[in-house]
Amino acid sequence: MSKSFSYRDLRIWQEAVELALDVYRTTIAFPKHELYGLTSQMRRAAVSISSNIAEGKGHSSDGDFARFLFHARGSLLELQTQIAIAQGLGYLGKEQAIGLIGTTDNLGRGINGLIQTVRGNPRTRGFAKSD
Repeated sequence: MSKSFSYRDLRIWQEAVELALDVYRTTIAFPKHELYGLTSQMRRAAVSISSNIAEGKGHSSDGDFARFLFHARGSLLELQTQIAIAQGLGYLGKEQAIGLIGTTDNLGRGINGLIQTVRGNPRTRGFAKSD
């Protein structure tokens, strides 16, 4: 995969940053006793997604980039689990949880597609945002 553009140009990085901002905004309403528990875990997982995409893009090989994309996907799955727990505890309403899970599902599809592209699958192209 060409290194001619920045991680900031990747649509999935942009979406991951937006997701992290959404998670921060949402967890502000969580109980204060969760500040160092579920609130912190959700925020760290959300930030880790875009951070791993950026770090992987900065490495010198497609193999390294793919490895960091797998880490990003792992953090995404952690976040989905934490969203389910937050909903189960009543910290998230059903609509909030559905919205966040929908966002994470879409982002997961984008990460999976980019993994395919980086690994050389020719049927998936065009993951850089061009505006």
